[in-house]
Amino acid sequence: MTPRTAAAAGGHSRGFGWTGGIRVPILLDVAFRDRLVATIQAARPVVELPEILIIGSEVPNLLQPGAAATLVVSLDLDIGVPVHRHGDVKARLGELMEFAPSVDEPSVLTPHSPHLLEVNFVGIDPGQDPGDAYVLEDDRLPLLVFGALSLVRPGATIEVEGVKVRVPQPTGLLLEKLVTDRTGEKGERDLLVALGLLDAVSPADLDEVDATYRRLRPELRHVVRSNLTLLSLLAPRAGMPDPLSRRADVAALLRRLDALEGEGS
Repeated sequence: MTPRTAAAAGGHSRGFGWTGGIRVPILLDVAFRDRLVATIQAARPVVELPEILIIGSEVPNLLQPGAAATLVVSLDLDIGVPVHRHGDVKARLGELMEFAPSVDEPSVLTPHSPHLLEVNFVGIDPGQDPGDAYVLEDDRLPLLVFGALSLVRPGATIEVEGVKVRVPQPTGLLLEKLVTDRTGEKGERDLLVALGLLDAVSPADLDEVDATYRRLRPELRHVVRSNLTLLSLLAPRAGMPDPLSRRADVAALLRRLDALEGEGS
C-alpha cells in the first residue's frame, strides 16, 4: 500500500527455508517475524480499536499458522482506518511511544528502534468508487483513502503474541490487490502478495469473488484479468509465494473470470 519500494530484512543463517527452490535464510524469516510481532505489540493501542484492520502485505504472514511470517514482503505495517474511525485513531497516537511522525509523510510513523517496522495509516471508505482516491485532510493524521480498499471487508480476529488484530476477508483484499494497476518492482511484489492471499481463499469463497467482480466497472474488471495474466508469468522471488507452483490455480481463476465476461457481466 505504501509508495515505498518493499525490501527484505537481512540476516545470517545455517539453515534455509522454502520458496520455489530458492534458498532463503531461516534466520531472516525469524528476524522479520520478531520485528513484525514487536511492531504489532508497540501499536497495540491502535490495532485493537474496533474496526481497525491490518490491510497490507503482512496479511498473508498473519494468516499463516501461528502467524509464522515466513514471507519477507515489506518493511512497514499497513493499518486500515475506516474514515469514521479517524478520530479514535488520532486520539490514540500519543500512546504509541515507540514511534515518531515521519517528517516527509505525516501518515507514517517511524520507529525509534531498528527492531520495529514503520507504521503506515491508510484510509478506508466503504462507499468510495474502487477507481478513485482522495486525501482526508488533518493537521496531525492525514489519510490517503484508496478507492480499491472499499472492496475490503473485516475478516478474522487473530491473536499475535497476546495482541488481538483484525485482518480483512481474503477475497476482498485479493481483489484490492488485483484491481490496482501494478508496475515495476513494487507492483510485482504486490501481485505475489495476491498469490499468497489466494492460498487463503477456499472454493466456497470463489462465489464471493465472482459477486464482487461482477460489481466492478468494465475497465476495472479488465485490470483484474490483466494482473492475473501478469502474475501467471512472474518468476519466483526469494521469500515470496512461488508463482510456478500456483500457475494452474491462477489460470483457473482467470478462466473463471473470463467466463463471467462471456455471460455478459
